[in-house]
Amino acid sequence: MSSDALRLRPPRHRVDRRAIMWWTARALMTTVVITAAPAVPAVFVEPIRFWLLSATVVVAVTGLSVTVVMPQWRYRVHRWEVTDTAVYTSSGWLWQEWRVAPMSRIQTVDTARGPLQRVFGLSSVTVTTASAAGPIEISGLDHMRATEVVDQLTETTEATPGDAT
Repeated sequence: MSSDALRLRPPRHRVDRRAIMWWTARALMTTVVITAAPAVPAVFVEPIRFWLLSATVVVAVTGLSVTVVMPQWRYRVHRWEVTDTAVYTSSGWLWQEWRVAPMSRIQTVDTARGPLQRVFGLSSVTVTTASAAGPIEISGLDHMRATEVVDQLTETTEATPGDAT
């Protein structure tokens, strides 16, 4: 069997290390918003202030725990690789997923950069296939590297026979 044979295997490349800070910032912003939900009414509603403040503490502690642990864990799990025959990804945090998409099944390749990704110089590459499982996303790539991946995938899929269905 050749080294590029299609099989489910761990991809070789990690996402950019700055993805840790991106995931941390996203989790922290979510934690702040969710923590404010019981905290703000606690200021104005005295009869249930104790319960609202208790909920605020629980939400804050849980959110901050996730903010500290999740980005490190995701960085260890998220991997990607593009070969001449397929795109391989490994992603997830609590639910982990390994996927492989043959080049002949790729329909579109897109790149996206949200505002927070731009702050950290990152991009996401989305590879759409005819799979019912949905597109494959490689998040947390350096913006220039993402552009190179899109160019490589575009060239490879154009040269690959098949109808992408």
